Amino acid sequence: MTDDLPGRFRALWDEIAPVGRDADSGGYLRYSLTEPEIELRAWFRAQAERRGLPVTEDGNGNLFAHWGDPEASDAVLTGSHFDSVPHGGAYDGPLGIVSAFLAVDELRAAGVTPHRPLVLAAFVEEEGARFGVPCLGSRLLTGALPPDRAAGLRDAAGVSFAEALGDRPAGARPELLGRFGAFVELHVEQGRALVDTDAPVAVASAIWPHGRWRFDVVGEGNHAGTTRMADRRDPMLTYAFTVLAANKEARLRGAHATVGRVAVEPNATNAIPSKVTGWLDARAADPQTLTGLVDAVWGKAAERARRDGTVVTVTEESATPLVAFDGGLAERLATLLDAPVLPTGAGHDAGVLAAHLPTAMLFVRNPTGVSHSPAEAATDDDCAAGVRALARVLEELTCR
Repeated sequence: MTDDLPGRFRALWDEIAPVGRDADSGGYLRYSLTEPEIELRAWFRAQAERRGLPVTEDGNGNLFAHWGDPEASDAVLTGSHFDSVPHGGAYDGPLGIVSAFLAVDELRAAGVTPHRPLVLAAFVEEEGARFGVPCLGSRLLTGALPPDRAAGLRDAAGVSFAEALGDRPAGARPELLGRFGAFVELHVEQGRALVDTDAPVAVASAIWPHGRWRFDVVGEGNHAGTTRMADRRDPMLTYAFTVLAANKEARLRGAHATVGRVAVEPNATNAIPSKVTGWLDARAADPQTLTGLVDAVWGKAAERARRDGTVVTVTEESATPLVAFDGGLAERLATLLDAPVLPTGAGHDAGVLAAHLPTAMLFVRNPTGVSHSPAEAATDDDCAAGVRALARVLEELTCR
């Protein structure tokens, strides 16, 4: 392998680091199919062209760069996504794409010629921050999401996914999906399991089941100064109780519940709201615990709504089942890399693809343990270790 990989990682990383970064927060605003993400998609094409890798699109917004015949079967797929949550961290997603290009460089420098095609991917709308459905591109590719529903998804400005894409999404592509024989996604660690170990890289065992539920609470808008407390039908009270209930029920079950987004109508300081909408992100180690958590929160919200004179409805916007990554593949890669095996509570495109082909994930150590925040971090040395690990995995899968 070539020398000074941390330096080469830094040089390539610095090409994308300024794109979409907010000067005030230090976080990133790389929403899918907006100007920053489009710039990164152009960067992906340029990097692929520099390496002689032809690029194709699948009609759903996903990009693929091919080392080998794009029409050949049994290809090994690797990559991640460019888009971010609002004011998110630098590494979540882009690290997997930058590492994939550098892994190709490492393999070529070592004189490796894959026997199986190698494909690098940049998936669209993994975070769901713009159109509300996470892993949108991989769900469309695999048929987990109907194209009609995806086409009609709208962002906060009312722009539909179809309009942003420039066409109606193609939807399921079984002929394309059938060309892939395995998928490996490298990702920054989202937690601190590796921080006190000597291992800069881990292999994933499973993704917790998780989903997003929208709580719409409707009451009666009125004047803050003239409406007696006893006469109010305030949806904010119901909503606030629901947030507290979610926190309590998650703690009782050893699960995770987060309400990080809220919309209020009319959103005026001197007005009692007429409607409050909040989004619950719920995750648990097993499906039964997750179902019990959401049902309990819904029940507590409905009970409080009756007391407040409001009405609450709950809509499931997305749900991802428990994903146990291919056990044989995870064990094989953990042995190959002499790496620990860890579960994760975060969703990924790998979780969607795992239902269709052997899939594995690699995690690169995050010293802060923070993700979806500007505090998300990884050292250049650990990122280089991640590239080396990915290169070894890709060589194992494409040449053995």
